[in-house]
Amino acid sequence: MSAEDEDIDKSSAPLIEHLIELRSRLMWALGGFFVAFLVCFYFAKQLFNLLVIPFKWATDWAGLDSHNVELIYTAPQEFFFTQVKLAMFGGLVIAFPLIAAQIYKFVAPGLYKNERGAFLPFLIASPILFLMGASLVYFFFTPMVMWFFLAMQQTGPGNDVQISLLPKVSEYLSLIMTLIFSFGLVFQLPVVTTLMARVGLLSSEGLREKRKWAIVIAFVVAAVLTPPDPVSQIGLAIPTILLYEISIWTARMVEKKREEEKLAAEKQEAAAETTTTPAAS
Repeated sequence: MSAEDEDIDKSSAPLIEHLIELRSRLMWALGGFFVAFLVCFYFAKQLFNLLVIPFKWATDWAGLDSHNVELIYTAPQEFFFTQVKLAMFGGLVIAFPLIAAQIYKFVAPGLYKNERGAFLPFLIASPILFLMGASLVYFFFTPMVMWFFLAMQQTGPGNDVQISLLPKVSEYLSLIMTLIFSFGLVFQLPVVTTLMARVGLLSSEGLREKRKWAIVIAFVVAAVLTPPDPVSQIGLAIPTILLYEISIWTARMVEKKREEEKLAAEKQEAAAETTTTPAAS
């Protein structure tokens, strides 16, 4: 066997091991998602009723009877596929800790100990921030958005045509899922900027200088991701701006810690030089 063939054999063995490890991690992640999907599909109607609660709050705010809230579906298969979509959404949320753990276990062996210690807090903070954004949507912004739409109804006395809001189950689910994903992703801003600051791609000073552009981009992104009403657009833009300010603070904390570590390393080098110099003389 030639030297080139030996080199190929030496390099192929670790690659095969990594592929086997990757397959194992993917099977665990997909298996966890599938189990969570089945559980959520079994309780799909209960979960959907849970998501309708903000709509009931909105009807109370609009002075209507929340006990008579009605949603419709206009195609025979619509509510079934809505339940499937809801089960996939719930399964992904429930299985995310397992999926994130499998990603970390696959990546961790290739990281240094200090890198693993730095990566783990972000892995924990990411789902917490996503849940914070989802909670904000559920308890505040979805009732506000639905109240805004309910206020457009034309149900008063007179000769005007009666126009009532009867949401479709698929469109209501798409609306609330879009809001949850939009706010959940926006709440990842401190995590992303802090990671970029750790690797030197961003600085707190650079973030401060681009604050005006960030405010404009926040409103543009809010207009794209949210329904075409000012309540939800402003409601997403303002938290985005606040999170941007938090990102500046976290980037500054990362820089401060890096400076402290650099000074500590310089002191250790200086102390090592002073101890070795007398011995050499």
